[in-house]
Amino acid sequence: MKRTITHLADGRELIYFDRCDDADRSAIDRRALEPRPVASELRYDPLTEEWIAIAGHRQTRTFLPTGGTAECPLCPSSETRSSEIPSYDYDVVVFENRFPSFSTNFGTYEDPGGLSEVRPAAGRCEVVCFTSDHDSSFSKLSDSQVELVMEAWADRTAELSQIEGVEQVFCFENRGAEIGITLAHPHGQIYAYPYVTPRTKLQLGAARRYTKGNLFADVLAAEREAGVRVVAANELWTAFVPAAARWPFEVHVYPHRQVPDLAALTEAERAAFAPLYTSVLRAFDGLFGVVMPYIAAWHQAPVRVDRELGYLHLELFSIRRAANKLKYLAGSESAMGAFVNDVLPEEAARLIRSQIDH
Repeated sequence: MKRTITHLADGRELIYFDRCDDADRSAIDRRALEPRPVASELRYDPLTEEWIAIAGHRQTRTFLPTGGTAECPLCPSSETRSSEIPSYDYDVVVFENRFPSFSTNFGTYEDPGGLSEVRPAAGRCEVVCFTSDHDSSFSKLSDSQVELVMEAWADRTAELSQIEGVEQVFCFENRGAEIGITLAHPHGQIYAYPYVTPRTKLQLGAARRYTKGNLFADVLAAEREAGVRVVAANELWTAFVPAAARWPFEVHVYPHRQVPDLAALTEAERAAFAPLYTSVLRAFDGLFGVVMPYIAAWHQAPVRVDRELGYLHLELFSIRRAANKLKYLAGSESAMGAFVNDVLPEEAARLIRSQIDH
């Protein structure tokens, strides 16, 4: 793999990940861009003990351009058009988000008053382009392409973890207009947070109170033994629907070896992940014969605390509950955080299994 670092016209970093060592990445960004926005502010909610990012500049980000590849900022540049990627082709690209929720370009922040407090939303947000093919999807990537994406995820996890003040690195993909994507090109994002996220705190708290071993490892072992909710497996990974799934179709993908993050996976583990995961994604699309909206979220251990408790795993879920019905987060879920699932997890697992490799 070849890794090439360059910069866009406004100073943002861009990194090419190429299979071939002779890839030419000398193209420069020809655009005249506005200065980068200052970092968002973090405001503290004393009632939930959570930090909320206030990022007003993101209101102006590109939203679902209608011109296909001619307007897509994630497609390669051409002789007549410049995009976020200066080269005329690419394998995998990672670059700093033009409209970040977190960054190190600090401004000045006024005290909001009340019982809240404010500080800079320090960190970094990056975009990961999985392929130059605008009309593709992660489910259509070759095994070798998935491995290259995983190399990029691992590289960025390791590097972003070194930024002062970063406490957690989160790699994820949003897919589908129903999920709220703003660009249709196959891509994901990486957030380097200046705090440990609320969901991770809850999970690690449960793991800390669990006295029989590692909680995540025991959940995996129990699901593998029960078998009824396992949808796919190989020697190094298992994909299963959790017994208490929140979402109509939800699959967790675990490596069989406890590792804290993507950077700790072996080459063999990365290779084994690719065919299993893409088969699950294709199964999702096969459930109702329509493109399945989903969120794919890598749970990684925090950078500085509780790494011995963490267990890398991927959470994949969709808000689609039937061919023409979506699961909306209404009163109970949005206001109280109390989920009600419309689909029995065992039935969801059976349906997903029925579509594996079909």
